[in-house]
Amino acid sequence: MSKGVARLGRRHRFFLQMFLICLLLLVSFALPLGFNRLTILWQIVMVLLLVLNLGEPGTVPGATRLTDRSYRALGLAALLSQTVWVLTPLSLRHTGVPVLGLWSLFVAWSTLRLVQVIAQEKQVNGRVLMGAAAGYLMLGLTAGLLFSVLETVQPGSFNSIHHNGGQLLVPRHMPGLGVQQVWELDFVRLNYFAFVSLTTVGYGDILPVTPLAQIASVSFSVIGPIYLVIVMGLLISRLTSQEVNEAVELAAARAAEDEELSG
Repeated sequence: MSKGVARLGRRHRFFLQMFLICLLLLVSFALPLGFNRLTILWQIVMVLLLVLNLGEPGTVPGATRLTDRSYRALGLAALLSQTVWVLTPLSLRHTGVPVLGLWSLFVAWSTLRLVQVIAQEKQVNGRVLMGAAAGYLMLGLTAGLLFSVLETVQPGSFNSIHHNGGQLLVPRHMPGLGVQQVWELDFVRLNYFAFVSLTTVGYGDILPVTPLAQIASVSFSVIGPIYLVIVMGLLISRLTSQEVNEAVELAAARAAEDEELSG
């Protein structure tokens, strides 16, 4: 088996694995409180998949060993910062500040590298479509994580019409608040709001209140359509060239048959 075929197989397996992990993350958020904390495990798996596949030398065109190593280091740093934030009590909620920066950089870089990898595909098939869908789901899940971190660092960043006082995660005044750990909170509604923002639907039941929350919401409302436009453009161009090549091959085969018959 040639190196090109082996690399193509690894790439398609990565597309499938990423798509399945993102689906597991979404399903886990729908589980009852307590069981939905499995999302933390799937987020770890997602980061490791990205680091091992998109950070592998030779995977991304034009990437040097230094950029590959820097990408892997950034992914591990983002994972470590999230782990520290999840395991700290709410009295130390500012441990989430590094998560905002590191995860934003890591996922932005991951999305860029994923698009570059998808651009290498010569044909569009189910695995390629899964890779493209996984990138979009990853953006939504990342938005949910960043919104959740922002709400714990700055309680009241988002308001909801479904909650007393509008608080989604951390009420401003609650006895014993400092001993509660971050991983005990329920992040489902903020992840729901993240996909609502990414798809630019905007139901109005959850509102970003603080300037930082508003800018973050607007940013993902812009990023979502841009990603779709870029990826759809790539896929459509590949489908068009694929159809042209098939038409040329069919015409050549018919011409060869005609020559045999006339001969």
